[in-house]
Amino acid sequence: MFTTCNEDIEVLDLETGRKTAELKGDSEIVTSFAVKPDGTHLVSASRTMMITVWDLSTFKAVRSFKAHDAPVIAMDIDRSSTLVATGSADSTVKVWDVDRGYCTHNFKGHGGIITSVKFHPSTDKLCLVTASDDGVVRVWNLKTRKCEVVIEAHSSVVRSIAFSDNDDGMNMITAGRDGIINVWDWRRKSLVRTIPLYEAIEGAGILLSKTNVDLGIGSSADTSDMRIIYSGGERGIMRLWDMDTGKELFAQTKELNAKHAFVDVLYMGYSQRLVAVTNDQNMLFYSTTNKLERVHQIVGYNEEIIDMEYIGNSQDYLAVATNTEQIRIYNTNNLNCELAYGHKDTILCLNVHESGFIVATGSKDNTAMVWVVNMNLPPSKRIVCVALAVGHTKAVGTVCLARESDCAFMVSGSEDRTVKMWDLSPLKKVFDTPQDAHAIIEKTGPIRLASLYTFQAHDKDINSICISPNNNIFATGSQDKTAKIWDVATGSLLGTLQGHRRGVWDIVFSPVDRVVATTSGDRMVKLWSLSDYSCLKTFEGHTNSVLCVEFLTKGTQLMTTGSDGLIKLWNIKDGECILTLDKHESKVWTLAKERSERFVATGGADSTIHIWRDTTQDEIDRLHVEEARTLEQQQALDNFLYAKDYRNAITLALSLDQPHRLLSILQDVMMAAEQRHPVLSSANMNRSSLESDGTASESSAALGIPSIDNTIGNLAPDQLERLLGYVRNWNTNGKLSRVAQATLYCVLTRYTSQTLLALPSAKEIISSIQPYSERHFSRLDTLLTDSFIIDYTLHAMDVLSHNYMDSDDGH
Repeated sequence: MFTTCNEDIEVLDLETGRKTAELKGDSEIVTSFAVKPDGTHLVSASRTMMITVWDLSTFKAVRSFKAHDAPVIAMDIDRSSTLVATGSADSTVKVWDVDRGYCTHNFKGHGGIITSVKFHPSTDKLCLVTASDDGVVRVWNLKTRKCEVVIEAHSSVVRSIAFSDNDDGMNMITAGRDGIINVWDWRRKSLVRTIPLYEAIEGAGILLSKTNVDLGIGSSADTSDMRIIYSGGERGIMRLWDMDTGKELFAQTKELNAKHAFVDVLYMGYSQRLVAVTNDQNMLFYSTTNKLERVHQIVGYNEEIIDMEYIGNSQDYLAVATNTEQIRIYNTNNLNCELAYGHKDTILCLNVHESGFIVATGSKDNTAMVWVVNMNLPPSKRIVCVALAVGHTKAVGTVCLARESDCAFMVSGSEDRTVKMWDLSPLKKVFDTPQDAHAIIEKTGPIRLASLYTFQAHDKDINSICISPNNNIFATGSQDKTAKIWDVATGSLLGTLQGHRRGVWDIVFSPVDRVVATTSGDRMVKLWSLSDYSCLKTFEGHTNSVLCVEFLTKGTQLMTTGSDGLIKLWNIKDGECILTLDKHESKVWTLAKERSERFVATGGADSTIHIWRDTTQDEIDRLHVEEARTLEQQQALDNFLYAKDYRNAITLALSLDQPHRLLSILQDVMMAAEQRHPVLSSANMNRSSLESDGTASESSAALGIPSIDNTIGNLAPDQLERLLGYVRNWNTNGKLSRVAQATLYCVLTRYTSQTLLALPSAKEIISSIQPYSERHFSRLDTLLTDSFIIDYTLHAMDVLSHNYMDSDDGH
């Protein structure tokens, strides 16, 4: 499937909804596009008035040209895949040779914006039908380049033009926002019949011939010989019509409290599906052979992610509450999404029972609902609303189901500052056989729940409710800056947690200890004792309100999300933040952990859901592998040193990033060389610098042994850069400067300046080495000057000694 997203066109996999490719557009949004029937190219138009041809084998643009003086609104490609018709806001229609990129026809005559264009399916007739927003339909003959017929049978925008397929296009329909479908005889160009629909139509067409449509229970009609029209529009339902009689054959029952309207309808002839595009940016797939049941959907936009939790036995699904009236159930493996309609206004919260198939939701419509979810059933039976809780006078902001296996009660909190306990025992039969929930509820409708008790819990809105693991107590958090602990059986107050300076956003019980954690608008997370209701610990680190908290790792860690867009992981023992995740662009409203805690999902105001994987064990395994590898290499280094294989030892020390071991090797080698070759006079050094065969001797090697000099002279660029980094550090210490200078001399004499300057950090290293080297040479100059005094003193003493001896002889 191809669909627009602002200035780009996304290519989606129909089964999974995943984006497989993207056609990057210009800076303006795409106004129209069409795909060649042979599937080789896509033609798009944007507000820049440019038409772009895309190669679908490479998803690259192959040609662009200017089409009209105003944006292109409608587009169609003929069956031969050679001609493309474009209708523009400038009231003109043009036909293009799509492969060669030139205009073949330019039709003028419409008095308004072109809203629809359609080629006649017969390649012999070479006709084009166009419609405009003034309701006028024109038929153009491409051979004569003239308008053959002007049809004025609509009073508003014509949105769809379609031809029958079983009679070479001898019947045509037009449908528009005036709420009618007109059926035309193509030969006579005359109106056969008008079908009133009493709704603005956004998409209509004719099903393929021989399609056997299931019209529901009680209908035994064989529809394979019928010519059936489908339509969809402002009512948000699909309808089927008999083209020959104008009779309505089937109309969908609108889903409970659904408010969407259809803005377009596409027909997938070979798979017998109708795809409705809704005004809330979803795509709904209906089966034409199964009573137009919804079999698939693709969600185009999430709104704000307000709340979510993992569901299912295997925890492969996410129940998500967005800024809409529907629950969205995402498959985390392929991102397929199911929509469930029921609430009349935005869903604010949800909670999932530990069984994984019971879901409770609260909404701005002042009600709470209980749902049974089984994603292994047919699409129409997967998500069933089984109960309705009515009683709050304002929006229900938080709900929580009992922790016990039979899920006997539910607690809800509202903006009306009250808490209600709901009896779920009437749902026992449904919970015992969740696979039959649809059949049970279909007969009676959702069960109306009774409230066991109601009381005012706080002075301001209640933001969060959590039930303890043993089902004996529950906690509430409110905008009045307090959290409170209540007895489940009686609803009596057990304790108040006071200490936050702003409203409490979330509260949760520890799975192992008698403590609760709270988050607040004061940017703090607090841990409280359930024994004396005192604050045990405060965690600070968020820069804005902390919105959500969960216990992880058997109650030893906390994960929090905040309005600063950050997700933080805390160690409870020492109160330290050990990890900060920064992926969201706005508030992170919700946090959901999988039962095994392998995955954690976060969602927020940026309309995105991020799923995080716990890599603790992977990191431990990686460290173990690295430690074993390091030990092996360390042993190999020791073996090389024992065998006096300095060449391999130096290379391995560089690989292990062990500057101290390398320094020890070089110091030992240079000291051994000095012991074998005492200091020579300059004349003797020059004579002994070459062996008898002309090769370099040990005494001339900068680092004591020629093989080590050669090893230094044949390093890879990354090893050379690392070695120079070591030299820089050694050079800062006067005691190590001799080794540093010898190594630096070896490098400078064996590498060109171009090679050294090509290293990424060469300039930084050189600028660090230079001042210390100048200091070392200055110190040597001072020592050399001072040595002259010693020479003078010894010489003077020698003269005095001779004079004394001479005086003794004379005596």
